[in-house]
Amino acid sequence: MSTAEGTADTQGFVRVAALGELEEDAPRRVEVDGTPVSLVRTGGEVFAIHDVCSHANVSLSEGEVDDCRIECWLHGSSFDLRTGEPSGPPATRPVPVYPVKIEGDGPDAAVLVSTTQES
Repeated sequence: MSTAEGTADTQGFVRVAALGELEEDAPRRVEVDGTPVSLVRTGGEVFAIHDVCSHANVSLSEGEVDDCRIECWLHGSSFDLRTGEPSGPPATRPVPVYPVKIEGDGPDAAVLVSTTQES
């Protein structure tokens, strides 16, 4: 698990990784101001979703990513990375998603996440 680096800017964004550190379709758990977040790079975008399944208290970052969804490894519920909405039972409640900013270019570009505002 990684801990967010640096400090929050004036909009509440915190640097959590370099873009080159994120593998395609491989969730990575970080903490932002004490909030567990799963970072997912997929389809040329980076998403930040709360890292705890709304059905069971397990880490979503241990699940698999497919078609802009992350699957909870324990019971198989999938959550949309854009909205946090579950695809169906057993999960019935969405999980929070957080805004992501990329600053810079290439693999050294900074990935920033804000948990003070939801997307």
